[in-house]
Amino acid sequence: MTLLKVVNIETYLDQFHILQGVSFSVNKGSITVLFGRNGAGKTTTLRSIMGFHTIANGAVYYGEEKVSGLPTHTISQKGIGYVPENQGIFYDLTVEETFSLAQMKKSLQTEEKVDWMLQLFPDLKKFWHKKSGLLSGGQKQMLAISRAYINSSGLMLIDEPSKGLSPIMVEKLMESILKMKEKTTVLLVEQNFLMASQIGEYFHIMDDGKIVHNGLMSDLKEDKETCQKYLGIA
Repeated sequence: MTLLKVVNIETYLDQFHILQGVSFSVNKGSITVLFGRNGAGKTTTLRSIMGFHTIANGAVYYGEEKVSGLPTHTISQKGIGYVPENQGIFYDLTVEETFSLAQMKKSLQTEEKVDWMLQLFPDLKKFWHKKSGLLSGGQKQMLAISRAYINSSGLMLIDEPSKGLSPIMVEKLMESILKMKEKTTVLLVEQNFLMASQIGEYFHIMDDGKIVHNGLMSDLKEDKETCQKYLGIA
């Protein structure tokens, strides 16, 4: 079942035509990876889905509902969680305060989400009363993912979660995102091919503002020519 459908979207940033007819879909209950070199348009795609950038042409559907053209806060309320590349957390808030802020409407469901995130990321429970800005890079990423997950109801967009993290922390994060598939659907932007190829089921490759290749991750791992051509992986 298709949960997210992006149909021929075009996005301009100032006078630059960044997304030039991007189309792809994300299946419910999957981890789908959006690959591409720096500047290919991956982050702009996520930000366009979330309404941070105005889509000039095309449409985005979440389930059966068209969400493109809606304000960002409304798209978020529809159930799409977003973890930006810079994590998007408030450094002056404690971990506890960040979790409380994420629970826009406290309910049994959000409390269960909080409990599950603390099971998934026990470091956050350990530093419950610590200010977010004092956490390590990996712990900040855990907090950013938790905040977005609590707000979401079915889809997570995660941008470059492994960026700047140690190999050990990358491995922890990879295991956690894989477990998240039990509860939600993930669209992941990731430069770390080794990490992404181990947890992703499907892939889409962007180049110069367009989707140029897609399919099963198991096939991409065997396709050395495509990896070399679009990702620079020998």
